[in-house]
Amino acid sequence: MKTRTLGRNGPTVSALGLGCMGMSAFYGDRNDEAGSIAVIHHALERGVTLLDTADMYGPHTNEVLVGKAIAGRRDQVFLATKFGIRLDPADPSVRGISGRPEYVQAACEASLKRLGVEHIDLYYQHRVDPQVPIEDTVGAMARLVEQGKVRFLGLSEAAPETIRRAHAVHPITALQTEYSLWTRDPENNGVLATVRELGIGFVPYSPLGRGFLSGAFKSPDDFDADDYRRSSPRFQGENFARNLQLVEQVESIARDKGVTASQLALAWVLAQGEDLVPIPGTKRVKYLDENLDALEIALDAQELARIDAIFPPDAAAGTRYPEAMMTTLNR
Repeated sequence: MKTRTLGRNGPTVSALGLGCMGMSAFYGDRNDEAGSIAVIHHALERGVTLLDTADMYGPHTNEVLVGKAIAGRRDQVFLATKFGIRLDPADPSVRGISGRPEYVQAACEASLKRLGVEHIDLYYQHRVDPQVPIEDTVGAMARLVEQGKVRFLGLSEAAPETIRRAHAVHPITALQTEYSLWTRDPENNGVLATVRELGIGFVPYSPLGRGFLSGAFKSPDDFDADDYRRSSPRFQGENFARNLQLVEQVESIARDKGVTASQLALAWVLAQGEDLVPIPGTKRVKYLDENLDALEIALDAQELARIDAIFPPDAAAGTRYPEAMMTTLNR
């Protein structure tokens, strides 16, 4: 397994991580616990070390699942989880954001219990709380490090100035945000430049565009009735049709290279810098192996230019979240 370092002086992890969210939340067909655990075990056998979860996935059930999967294998895992988005288990559509210091402590202790571990390797603030100074939240996170409950700190979907303020309180090891061929905002909003200046690792989530870049979906009807993507602007109406045309061109380049569209999309993300550690998610061993094989794909300057010509920044039609969720992003 190829490895990469999270940040200038951070930990070494597998060059590709595994996002576990879809095993328990938001996408269809998420009730196969045994199958999901098998995927996690196969990932560990292939040398994947970075596993990514969050307390709000389920809510809570994904951490329990990951905890079961890594029982007896803790030394093989660099475990990342998140706090900050509060869901009502009785109605997951009801959500809030909290970065209050007392909540940080309580959330961490609850995650440790669900995961069945003594420490979390990388603890992210999932969304920035606009009502709480980032210094207060990161100060509480730093105390978790002092207590031995957390090793490294991270932020998710944070703006450049927030990242700087947080990093001044305690070193931030990783910044997680959406980044892929169809979500290239970090290139233009200062986030990628800021983390590189500060020596912070960059962890792209949804590097396959929530599965869309795989070319597997040809119609909104391909999604289960309760699949989150049915409510996402990029997967609706004319936006879907326009985005599908872009993916078909990606598929054409992939065929020319003898790889799958997913592999080409992942290889593109990996080619953006050695400081990037993408975390594609999957619930199938077949697709896990396909994703990992993307680590062996090299894209030359001509191929990268061809991809950029087809899929320049802002090419995707529609916002990446519904408007209510876009307002929770720290921009």
